[in-house]
Amino acid sequence: MQDFPIIKITDQPECLNEAAEWFHSKWGIPFEAYAGSMKECLRRSSAVPQWYVVKDKDIIIAGLGVIDNDFHNRKDLTPNVCAVYVEEAYRRRGLAGQMLDFACADMKAKGIATLYLITNHTSFYERYHWEFLCMVQGDGEPGLSRIYIHRE
Repeated sequence: MQDFPIIKITDQPECLNEAAEWFHSKWGIPFEAYAGSMKECLRRSSAVPQWYVVKDKDIIIAGLGVIDNDFHNRKDLTPNVCAVYVEEAYRRRGLAGQMLDFACADMKAKGIATLYLITNHTSFYERYHWEFLCMVQGDGEPGLSRIYIHRE
């Protein structure tokens, strides 16, 4: 199994535009929203937001972020891991788990021991020590989504 480094945008700000474009291409959220959040993590001394990418040489192959709220009605469940994505050719190699573990450890080092994550997956995140918490209403979504919690 090949090891790919996890890059914090705060450690490599030159990746910001590339990362914002990559997340935009995966989730359809405007480039400006990602770029703005990433610029905020560079300016702020607080733990949230944070953004992480994984590269194979010079190409982003995976990424995720940590933001206050991932577009759901439970504003008290914060901060949220968001935009978790691994390129299809790189799936089933443990990259998602590595990124989740990395982000959780990074947040814990910044004083945040509890994270939340909204998803429609029903068993994926349990593999990485996330626990189903409850159902939440996603912004603009007709149905409910699952929200998970991770405690260090």
